[in-house]
Amino acid sequence: MLILRLALRDLMFQKVHLVCNIAVLAGVLVPLLVLFGVKNGVYNALIGDLLSTPRYVQIDTSGNSAFSLEDAEVVRGWPGAGFVTLKTRSQFDFVNVRLEGGRQKRDAVLIPSGAGDPTLPQGVALPEGTAAVSAQLAAQLEIRAGDRIDVITQAEDRPRQMRLQLEVVSVLPSDNVSGRAVLARLEVLDLVEAFYDAYALPEHGITQGKPLHSRIPVFEGLRVYAARLEDLAALQNRIETHFGISTEARTAEVQGVLSLGRNLDLALMLTAAVASLGLAAALVFGFWGEVQRKRGVLAVLALMGLGGGRLWLFPLVQALVSAALALLVSFGLFAAAARVAETLFDMGDAAERLVAVTPLQALAISLLVVAFVVASSLFAARAALKIDPATVLREGAT
Repeated sequence: MLILRLALRDLMFQKVHLVCNIAVLAGVLVPLLVLFGVKNGVYNALIGDLLSTPRYVQIDTSGNSAFSLEDAEVVRGWPGAGFVTLKTRSQFDFVNVRLEGGRQKRDAVLIPSGAGDPTLPQGVALPEGTAAVSAQLAAQLEIRAGDRIDVITQAEDRPRQMRLQLEVVSVLPSDNVSGRAVLARLEVLDLVEAFYDAYALPEHGITQGKPLHSRIPVFEGLRVYAARLEDLAALQNRIETHFGISTEARTAEVQGVLSLGRNLDLALMLTAAVASLGLAAALVFGFWGEVQRKRGVLAVLALMGLGGGRLWLFPLVQALVSAALALLVSFGLFAAAARVAETLFDMGDAAERLVAVTPLQALAISLLVVAFVVASSLFAARAALKIDPATVLREGAT
C-alpha cells in the first residue's frame, strides 16, 4: 500500500525522531531485561541445586509407628507424591558389606529403594537381586558397577549369620546418599528383619526358627519423595495429619527458596509497572506530537485520496518499525551486559547461568513490547483520523 511506503520513507527521513523512539524504548527495556535475566539465572541456579539433590524433596517419618502396604498405596495416590516406600525397623538396618571374594568388610545401612527413586540414576530400577551403593562405601571397598557384594548380618540368638549376594547396578553420587549405604528393594530389608525376628529362612541356609508363612510384616515408617519442590510442604502436612505422626524434611529451606522466587517476581513486576507508566507517557505524547507536527502532510495525503480510514496506518506503521528496531538494539545491549556481568561475577561453571533469558521468554517479551507500543500509538492514530484537510489547509493559509 502507498500509505505504508510513505510512512516508512517519512520515518527514514526523520531519523532523529526514530533514534529518539529507539533510545526511549531501549533505555527502559535493557535494565528490565538485565533484572529479569539475573532473576532467572540466580533463581534457576538455586532451584537446580535443590532438584539435583533428592534429599530436598524427601520426607522421612520419625519415631516408631506401624505402617502397612495399604498405607503406602494410600500415600502414592495423593497429589504431589512421587516415590513412596516403606521402612523396616531401624535397629535392623545395619549390615556388614564386602566385595564378593574379598576380605575387607565395612558396616553400612540398608535403605529401601526401587524403581522411581530419585536417589537412583535415571533408568535404574533395581531388579530383584540387585543393589546400589553409596560413593563412600564404593571407594572404601573398591566397588564398581557390575560387581557382586555380600550383605552379611548376624544376631546373637541365631546359630549362624545370613549372607545375601547382590549385584551392584550403580554407584551413587555423594550428593544423593551420604555415608556408607546400600540401596536395595524393600524385600531385602524385610528378609533381614525376618532373620532378626527368628524366622526360618531355608533358602538362605537358616533352617531353625519360626515358620515364615506365619509372619505378618509390619513396617516402622515411610520414605517419601515429593514430585516437585512446590508439593513438599503440603505433602508433609498431609502425612503428619493423616497418620498422626511427626516427619523430617527440609521444608523450611525449600520454602525459603520458593518465597525468594515469588518476592523477586513481585519486585520485578512492580519495577516493570512503574517503568511502563513512564514509557507509556513518553510514547503516547511522542507519537501524538509527531501527528500534530505532520498535520499538513497528512492533510495533503488525504486530499490525494489516501484519507478516510487509512491515515491511522501512518503513525501505527512508524510505531511498529520503531518497536522492532528498539527490540533488536535492546537484546543486543542485553547480550553485551550479560557477558560483562558474567565476567565481573566470575562463578566458574555457574557463570553461564548468571543472566538467563530463554528464547520463549524473549518471544513473549517481544510480543508484549509490540502490543504496548501499538497501544501507545493508537492515540496518535485516532488524532490522524480526526484530521480535516480543509480545516488544516485553511489554518496554514492564514
